[in-house]
Amino acid sequence: MIRHLRAALLGSALFAAPAMAQDNIRIGVEAGPTSLDPHFASLITNIAFARHVFQPLMEQDAKQDLRPAIALSMRAVDELTWEVKLNPAARFHDGAPVTAEDVAFTLSRAGDVPNSPSSFRYATRPIAGVEAVDATTLRLRTTQPTPLLPNFLALVMIVSKKHGEGASTADYNAGRAMVGTGPFRHVSWQPGSPVVMERNPGFAGPAPAFDRVEFRPIANAGARVAALQAGDVDLIEIVPPDHFARFKAESARFSTAESPSNRLIFLTLDSDRVDTPFIRGRDGARIDNPLRDARVRRALSLAINRDALVSRIMQGQAMAAGDLGPPGYFGTSPDMTPPPFDLDQARRLLAEAGYPNGFAVQVNGPNDRYTNDEQVVQAIAQMWTRLGLATTVQTKTRSMWLSEAARLQYSVNLAGFSPNPELLGMLETQIHSWNTTLGLGTANRGRFSNPEVDALIQRARTTIDDSERRALTQQATRLALVEHTALIPLYFQVNTWAMRRGFSYEPRTDEMTLAFSAGRAAR
Repeated sequence: MIRHLRAALLGSALFAAPAMAQDNIRIGVEAGPTSLDPHFASLITNIAFARHVFQPLMEQDAKQDLRPAIALSMRAVDELTWEVKLNPAARFHDGAPVTAEDVAFTLSRAGDVPNSPSSFRYATRPIAGVEAVDATTLRLRTTQPTPLLPNFLALVMIVSKKHGEGASTADYNAGRAMVGTGPFRHVSWQPGSPVVMERNPGFAGPAPAFDRVEFRPIANAGARVAALQAGDVDLIEIVPPDHFARFKAESARFSTAESPSNRLIFLTLDSDRVDTPFIRGRDGARIDNPLRDARVRRALSLAINRDALVSRIMQGQAMAAGDLGPPGYFGTSPDMTPPPFDLDQARRLLAEAGYPNGFAVQVNGPNDRYTNDEQVVQAIAQMWTRLGLATTVQTKTRSMWLSEAARLQYSVNLAGFSPNPELLGMLETQIHSWNTTLGLGTANRGRFSNPEVDALIQRARTTIDDSERRALTQQATRLALVEHTALIPLYFQVNTWAMRRGFSYEPRTDEMTLAFSAGRAAR
């Protein structure tokens, strides 16, 4: 049976709050959406906001297992065909039922939005056609076996053909095309301003606990904390580790929620170019890129004390990583534990590779994207200095860092990624060779390339059988990380939320902050 397509009751209670509670909630988030167009950018933040007004066919729950949304079920009929049963009770905000035409229109539009900085094409590319069987049944034909199709489409929001045909991203941003089937209706938004929504009384699923929700973008973590302490907001996300401990201790005023994340924080390594921008000899002279040697990459990994990063920099809000996903995640291997901190072995490997005196390297990264990201980069630089490298650091704001990383302007870069929801998602985007024809390696910033690894990934991504796909995924990961150090895994983040007393939040592995995951705590 296809993994994650377990039976679920559409009407299951998601939180303890009364279904018809007359109440409001104000949520402090790190960032607002870059657009209200649900197909403009495949970014976690945008998808999270879109999930309030729109729904996918099947949606991911707090642990990223699939459950019914617009579709009651989605099953593989054969290797190239998926049968989708639509929920006859699902209605758009204008009262119209969801039809196969709406689904077909959505799948055609989602991967082809003009000026998209991060397209959903990866999710829709495998689909060759949509066939209506009857009023509530349709079949999706794929060009090749695509075992992760239900999970890919769990991030693609279904839009109304009536309101979306001819609508531009600007029409969605202005609210004119914001007609979905989700638990909330759009009220107002301007870039940089709060997103305001109201409960959809015609929603076919469990009613959210709050009639009105206001998402307030507060980029600075300290400012989010202050807003919660002052009572200006009711709930905040991404709580700094030191403040999280304080909120946890002040149980009379606040409550907290946390969940292990599937987001891996790692280092990308330029293993492709002979001349890489930020590596030189210790004397400043040009040298051939040492990161092309797997022994050097392995040495850099062994010189990092992951336990120190977790305990000191992250203050316990992380889990040291040796695999591409956390323990128990589909495709992980129990024996893929974090590499040991071994400075002596790291020095021996450097010397063996021809760098007994090290070299000069700059570590790049963001200073406002991940929890304590700049401190992590600084700590890694200090560890590599003890290895014998002349290490410097440069961090930049999220927008500039993202742009420069995408243009391959770094030799070593701190990055993060969440596979969806199998390890295969990490292998396809971060490890496979850059290949625009296949749509693989799209985020492979180090341009690691290995034909044997690529072949295993390509076999895994067309294998419907779970056990066989798991084995291929494990084999590809072991080859990429243990033998070649394609990238350096550091740790998995822990997602955190804090709220005023009387509020509750169901913590999620996918980092999303969703108003329908919030409720009133039992008193």
